[in-house]
Amino acid sequence: MALISFVGRLLFVSVFVLSAYQEFSEFGVDGGPAAKALSPKFSAFSKHVTSQTGLHLPPVEMKHLVLGAILLKGLGSFLFVFGSSFGAYLLLLHQAIASPILYDFYNYDADKKEFAQLFVKFTQNLALLGALLYFIGMKNSMPRRSAKKKAPKTKTV
Repeated sequence: MALISFVGRLLFVSVFVLSAYQEFSEFGVDGGPAAKALSPKFSAFSKHVTSQTGLHLPPVEMKHLVLGAILLKGLGSFLFVFGSSFGAYLLLLHQAIASPILYDFYNYDADKKEFAQLFVKFTQNLALLGALLYFIGMKNSMPRRSAKKKAPKTKTV
């Protein structure tokens, strides 16, 4: 049973590991293509947050955001494979931050082609987020093993 659980976690994490590997291999000096693709989406997200809440997000270099995403996915995946709830929380944090920024379907009209593509990818990431929440919930609902205490033997004389 433990082997099946391990293999299942390994398959689930492969999504995160492969994307982190791809981003890392193309990172370069400036953050690579991921930073170039993230820059307009992050600025649109920043403007959206400012218009809705009045809070101004501090200026951030895109290569630092990409590096943070790589670290969250890499470390979270490594810990998650071995059954750590902390790894699941790291992956959950990545999904919660990255999904609304990368898949900004809310900036498009519903009849546009981009809206449908981004909305499908966003809902797929929501499914991953739900799977992580399920793992965390199951991990917290299972009783932990405790060492069985042996009853003291009575001495007979």
